[in-house]
Amino acid sequence: MISSKESIGVVCHDAGGAYLVLSFLAHLRSNQLKAYVEGPAVAIFNSLFSNLKPEKNLKFAFDEIDILVSGTGWASDLEHEARKLARSRGIRSVAIIDHWTNYEERFIRNGEIIHPDEIWVCDSYAFEMAQVFFPDCVIKQIRNYYLDDLVGEIACISEVNPPEILYVAEPARSTWGKSDLGEFQALEFFKSKFDLLELPTTTIIKMRAHPSDEIGKYDSWIAKQKDLRFVLEKKINLQESIARSSMVIGCESFALVIALLVGKKVFCSLPPWAPVCRLPHDGLIHLKKWE
Repeated sequence: MISSKESIGVVCHDAGGAYLVLSFLAHLRSNQLKAYVEGPAVAIFNSLFSNLKPEKNLKFAFDEIDILVSGTGWASDLEHEARKLARSRGIRSVAIIDHWTNYEERFIRNGEIIHPDEIWVCDSYAFEMAQVFFPDCVIKQIRNYYLDDLVGEIACISEVNPPEILYVAEPARSTWGKSDLGEFQALEFFKSKFDLLELPTTTIIKMRAHPSDEIGKYDSWIAKQKDLRFVLEKKINLQESIARSSMVIGCESFALVIALLVGKKVFCSLPPWAPVCRLPHDGLIHLKKWE
Protein backbone atom coordinates (compact mmCIF):
# COMPACT_ATOMS: atom_id res chain seq x y z
CA MET A 1 0.00 0.00 0.00
CA ILE A 2 2.77 2.41 1.05
CA SER A 3 6.33 1.14 1.02
CA SER A 4 8.52 1.86 4.03
CA LYS A 5 10.99 3.41 1.60
CA GLU A 6 8.51 5.93 0.17
CA SER A 7 8.52 9.54 1.25
CA ILE A 8 4.97 10.66 2.02
CA GLY A 9 3.39 14.06 1.56
CA VAL A 10 0.07 14.64 3.33
CA VAL A 11 -2.38 17.49 2.78
CA CYS A 12 -5.54 17.95 4.84
CA HIS A 13 -8.07 20.60 5.74
CA ASP A 14 -11.45 19.31 6.97
CA ALA A 15 -11.69 17.47 10.30
CA GLY A 16 -13.32 14.27 9.02
CA GLY A 17 -10.67 13.45 6.46
CA ALA A 18 -7.85 14.70 8.66
CA TYR A 19 -8.74 12.32 11.48
CA LEU A 20 -8.70 9.29 9.16
CA VAL A 21 -5.66 10.32 7.11
CA LEU A 22 -3.48 11.43 10.00
CA SER A 23 -4.45 8.56 12.33
CA PHE A 24 -3.56 6.06 9.60
CA LEU A 25 -0.22 7.73 8.89
CA ALA A 26 0.56 8.01 12.60
CA HIS A 27 0.26 4.23 12.90
CA LEU A 28 2.63 3.77 9.96
CA ARG A 29 5.35 5.46 12.04
CA SER A 30 7.08 6.68 8.90
CA ASN A 31 10.18 8.82 9.31
CA GLN A 32 9.69 10.22 5.82
CA LEU A 33 6.58 12.36 6.25
CA LYS A 34 5.99 15.94 5.13
CA ALA A 35 2.69 17.65 5.83
CA TYR A 36 0.80 20.78 4.94
CA VAL A 37 -2.40 21.36 6.90
CA GLU A 38 -4.95 24.14 7.20
CA GLY A 39 -8.21 24.70 9.07
CA PRO A 40 -9.39 22.04 11.56
CA ALA A 41 -6.60 19.70 10.41
CA VAL A 42 -3.96 21.85 12.13
CA ALA A 43 -4.99 20.92 15.68
CA ILE A 44 -5.45 17.27 14.70
CA PHE A 45 -1.98 17.14 13.16
CA ASN A 46 -0.39 18.76 16.19
CA SER A 47 -2.05 16.27 18.55
CA LEU A 48 -0.82 13.24 16.57
CA PHE A 49 2.59 14.49 15.41
CA SER A 50 3.87 16.60 18.28
CA ASN A 51 7.50 16.14 17.18
CA LEU A 52 6.94 17.08 13.53
CA LYS A 53 6.43 20.61 12.24
CA PRO A 54 4.13 21.07 9.22
CA GLU A 55 5.45 22.75 6.09
CA LYS A 56 4.94 26.50 5.67
CA ASN A 57 3.23 26.26 2.30
CA LEU A 58 1.74 23.67 0.00
CA LYS A 59 4.62 23.48 -2.46
CA PHE A 60 7.14 22.72 0.31
CA ALA A 61 5.13 19.58 1.11
CA PHE A 62 5.86 18.32 -2.41
CA ASP A 63 9.63 18.55 -2.26
CA GLU A 64 11.17 15.09 -2.66
CA ILE A 65 8.05 13.01 -1.97
CA ASP A 66 6.97 9.80 -3.69
CA ILE A 67 3.30 9.78 -2.79
CA LEU A 68 0.61 12.30 -1.80
CA VAL A 69 -2.11 11.31 0.67
CA SER A 70 -4.96 13.81 0.97
CA GLY A 71 -8.42 14.20 2.45
CA THR A 72 -11.54 14.94 0.43
CA GLY A 73 -13.23 17.72 2.39
CA TRP A 74 -15.76 20.36 1.35
CA ALA A 75 -14.73 23.47 3.22
CA SER A 76 -11.65 24.26 1.15
CA ASP A 77 -10.06 23.78 -2.28
CA LEU A 78 -6.74 22.89 -0.64
CA GLU A 79 -6.88 19.13 -1.15
CA HIS A 80 -8.12 19.53 -4.72
CA GLU A 81 -5.20 21.82 -5.50
CA ALA A 82 -2.82 19.33 -3.91
CA ARG A 83 -4.06 16.50 -6.15
CA LYS A 84 -3.77 18.82 -9.14
CA LEU A 85 -0.17 19.63 -8.22
CA ALA A 86 0.63 15.95 -7.73
CA ARG A 87 -0.68 15.16 -11.21
CA SER A 88 1.40 17.94 -12.77
CA ARG A 89 4.54 16.56 -11.09
CA GLY A 90 3.87 12.91 -11.82
CA ILE A 91 3.52 12.04 -8.13
CA ARG A 92 1.31 9.12 -7.13
CA SER A 93 -1.83 10.48 -5.50
CA VAL A 94 -4.09 8.86 -2.93
CA ALA A 95 -7.32 10.35 -1.53
CA ILE A 96 -9.14 9.04 1.53
CA ILE A 97 -12.94 9.30 1.53
CA ASP A 98 -14.13 9.70 5.11
CA HIS A 99 -17.89 9.39 4.66
CA TRP A 100 -20.62 7.79 2.56
CA THR A 101 -21.91 10.87 0.73
CA ASN A 102 -21.11 13.06 -2.29
CA TYR A 103 -18.42 10.78 -3.69
CA GLU A 104 -18.18 12.34 -7.16
CA GLU A 105 -18.51 15.92 -5.97
CA ARG A 106 -15.47 15.61 -3.71
CA PHE A 107 -13.20 15.69 -6.75
CA ILE A 108 -14.80 18.63 -8.59
CA ARG A 109 -14.04 22.33 -8.15
CA ASN A 110 -15.43 24.94 -10.54
CA GLY A 111 -16.15 22.24 -13.11
CA GLU A 112 -12.60 20.85 -12.94
CA ILE A 113 -12.35 17.12 -12.12
CA ILE A 114 -9.13 15.85 -10.56
CA HIS A 115 -9.20 12.17 -9.59
CA PRO A 116 -6.37 10.57 -7.61
CA ASP A 117 -4.55 7.43 -8.71
CA GLU A 118 -6.03 5.54 -5.75
CA ILE A 119 -9.00 6.01 -3.44
CA TRP A 120 -8.85 4.60 0.07
CA VAL A 121 -11.92 3.90 2.19
CA CYS A 122 -12.33 2.50 5.67
CA ASP A 123 -15.22 0.01 5.59
CA SER A 124 -17.04 -2.42 3.31
CA TYR A 125 -19.98 -0.04 2.72
CA ALA A 126 -17.69 2.67 1.39
CA PHE A 127 -15.65 0.15 -0.60
CA GLU A 128 -18.71 -1.04 -2.53
CA MET A 129 -19.92 2.52 -3.13
CA ALA A 130 -16.52 3.71 -4.37
CA GLN A 131 -16.33 0.83 -6.85
CA VAL A 132 -19.64 1.97 -8.34
CA PHE A 133 -18.72 5.66 -8.55
CA PHE A 134 -15.11 5.18 -9.69
CA PRO A 135 -14.94 1.98 -11.77
CA ASP A 136 -11.66 3.01 -13.42
CA CYS A 137 -9.85 3.93 -10.19
CA VAL A 138 -7.91 1.69 -7.82
CA ILE A 139 -9.99 1.30 -4.64
CA LYS A 140 -8.45 0.00 -1.41
CA GLN A 141 -9.89 -0.55 2.05
CA ILE A 142 -7.66 0.44 4.96
CA ARG A 143 -7.97 0.05 8.69
CA ASN A 144 -9.80 2.86 10.43
CA TYR A 145 -7.45 3.54 13.34
CA TYR A 146 -9.33 6.70 14.25
CA LEU A 147 -12.57 4.78 14.71
CA ASP A 148 -10.81 1.98 16.59
CA ASP A 149 -9.36 4.49 19.03
CA LEU A 150 -12.71 6.24 19.54
CA VAL A 151 -14.58 3.01 20.20
CA GLY A 152 -11.92 1.98 22.71
CA GLU A 153 -12.15 5.28 24.54
CA ILE A 154 -15.95 5.24 24.64
CA ALA A 155 -15.95 1.75 26.14
CA CYS A 156 -14.07 3.13 29.15
CA ILE A 157 -16.59 5.91 29.87
CA SER A 158 -19.89 5.31 31.67
CA GLU A 159 -23.32 6.78 30.92
CA VAL A 160 -24.44 9.50 33.28
CA ASN A 161 -27.53 9.09 35.42
CA PRO A 162 -30.08 10.25 34.49
CA PRO A 163 -28.85 9.64 30.93
CA GLU A 164 -28.58 12.45 28.43
CA ILE A 165 -29.35 12.21 24.76
CA LEU A 166 -27.05 13.67 22.14
CA TYR A 167 -28.07 15.62 19.04
CA VAL A 168 -25.25 15.94 16.51
CA ALA A 169 -25.76 18.92 14.21
CA GLU A 170 -24.30 19.31 10.73
CA PRO A 171 -24.82 21.77 7.86
CA ALA A 172 -27.33 20.51 5.28
CA ARG A 173 -26.14 23.06 2.68
CA SER A 174 -29.73 23.23 1.39
CA THR A 175 -33.15 24.57 2.36
CA TRP A 176 -34.93 21.58 0.78
CA GLY A 177 -37.30 24.00 -0.94
CA LYS A 178 -38.32 25.79 2.26
CA SER A 179 -37.30 29.03 3.99
CA ASP A 180 -35.07 27.67 6.78
CA LEU A 181 -31.74 25.90 6.47
CA GLY A 182 -32.10 22.13 6.40
CA GLU A 183 -30.27 21.62 9.69
CA PHE A 184 -32.90 23.70 11.52
CA GLN A 185 -35.72 21.87 9.77
CA ALA A 186 -34.23 18.58 10.97
CA LEU A 187 -34.10 19.91 14.53
CA GLU A 188 -37.73 20.95 14.41
CA PHE A 189 -38.71 17.58 12.95
CA PHE A 190 -36.85 15.82 15.76
CA LYS A 191 -38.77 17.94 18.29
CA SER A 192 -42.07 16.93 16.67
CA LYS A 193 -41.17 13.25 17.18
CA PHE A 194 -39.74 13.56 20.69
CA ASP A 195 -42.78 12.03 22.41
CA LEU A 196 -42.28 8.81 20.43
CA LEU A 197 -38.94 8.32 22.21
CA GLU A 198 -40.88 7.94 25.48
CA LEU A 199 -38.47 10.05 27.46
CA PRO A 200 -39.26 12.53 30.24
CA THR A 201 -39.58 16.12 29.06
CA THR A 202 -36.88 16.94 31.63
CA THR A 203 -34.34 14.89 29.65
CA ILE A 204 -31.26 16.95 28.83
CA ILE A 205 -30.55 17.09 25.09
CA LYS A 206 -26.88 17.85 24.57
CA MET A 207 -26.31 19.40 21.16
CA ARG A 208 -22.95 19.35 19.37
CA ALA A 209 -22.31 21.84 16.58
CA HIS A 210 -20.36 20.73 13.51
CA PRO A 211 -16.66 21.75 13.36
CA SER A 212 -17.43 23.87 10.29
CA ASP A 213 -20.33 25.73 11.94
CA GLU A 214 -19.72 29.33 12.88
CA ILE A 215 -19.60 30.07 16.61
CA GLY A 216 -23.03 30.88 17.99
CA LYS A 217 -24.95 29.40 15.06
CA TYR A 218 -27.48 27.60 17.28
CA ASP A 219 -27.53 29.97 20.27
CA SER A 220 -30.67 31.83 19.20
CA TRP A 221 -32.54 28.64 18.33
CA ILE A 222 -31.67 27.01 21.66
CA ALA A 223 -32.70 30.15 23.59
CA LYS A 224 -36.18 29.93 22.05
CA GLN A 225 -36.80 26.36 23.22
CA LYS A 226 -39.18 26.30 26.17
CA ASP A 227 -40.58 22.77 26.00
CA LEU A 228 -37.34 20.76 25.81
CA ARG A 229 -33.99 21.18 27.57
CA PHE A 230 -31.43 21.76 24.82
CA VAL A 231 -27.90 22.53 25.99
CA LEU A 232 -25.04 23.30 23.63
CA GLU A 233 -22.09 20.98 24.26
CA LYS A 234 -18.87 23.01 24.17
CA LYS A 235 -16.14 21.50 26.30
CA ILE A 236 -16.09 17.71 26.29
CA ASN A 237 -14.93 15.67 23.32
CA LEU A 238 -17.10 13.63 20.95
CA GLN A 239 -16.32 10.25 22.51
CA GLU A 240 -17.37 11.45 25.96
CA SER A 241 -20.53 13.03 24.51
CA ILE A 242 -21.49 9.70 22.94
CA ALA A 243 -20.56 7.66 26.02
CA ARG A 244 -22.66 9.83 28.34
CA SER A 245 -25.74 9.47 26.13
CA SER A 246 -28.42 6.81 25.93
CA MET A 247 -29.44 7.89 22.42
CA VAL A 248 -27.75 9.74 19.57
CA ILE A 249 -29.66 11.70 16.92
CA GLY A 250 -28.54 13.49 13.75
CA CYS A 251 -28.85 13.60 9.97
CA GLU A 252 -25.86 11.95 8.30
CA SER A 253 -23.02 12.65 10.71
CA PHE A 254 -20.07 10.29 11.15
CA ALA A 255 -20.90 10.46 14.86
CA LEU A 256 -24.01 8.36 14.18
CA VAL A 257 -21.82 5.58 12.81
CA ILE A 258 -19.58 5.71 15.89
CA ALA A 259 -22.64 5.52 18.14
CA LEU A 260 -23.96 2.49 16.25
CA LEU A 261 -20.64 0.68 16.68
CA VAL A 262 -20.70 1.14 20.47
CA GLY A 263 -24.28 -0.10 20.76
CA LYS A 264 -26.20 3.14 21.23
CA LYS A 265 -29.73 3.63 19.95
CA VAL A 266 -29.29 5.90 16.93
CA PHE A 267 -31.88 7.96 15.04
CA CYS A 268 -31.82 9.88 11.76
CA SER A 269 -33.71 13.19 12.01
CA LEU A 270 -34.03 13.94 8.30
CA PRO A 271 -37.67 14.95 7.68
CA PRO A 272 -39.81 13.30 4.97
CA TRP A 273 -39.28 16.18 2.50
CA ALA A 274 -35.48 16.03 2.79
CA PRO A 275 -33.30 13.83 0.55
CA VAL A 276 -33.02 10.19 1.58
CA CYS A 277 -30.39 9.51 4.23
CA ARG A 278 -27.23 8.24 2.55
CA LEU A 279 -25.78 6.40 5.52
CA PRO A 280 -26.02 2.73 4.48
CA HIS A 281 -25.50 1.25 7.95
CA ASP A 282 -27.77 -1.32 9.52
CA GLY A 283 -29.40 -0.37 12.80
CA LEU A 284 -30.06 3.30 12.01
CA ILE A 285 -33.66 4.24 12.95
CA HIS A 286 -35.37 6.81 10.72
CA LEU A 287 -37.71 9.12 12.62
CA LYS A 288 -39.69 9.90 9.44
CA LYS A 289 -40.90 6.29 9.41
CA TRP A 290 -42.32 6.57 12.92
CA GLU A 291 -46.02 7.28 13.18
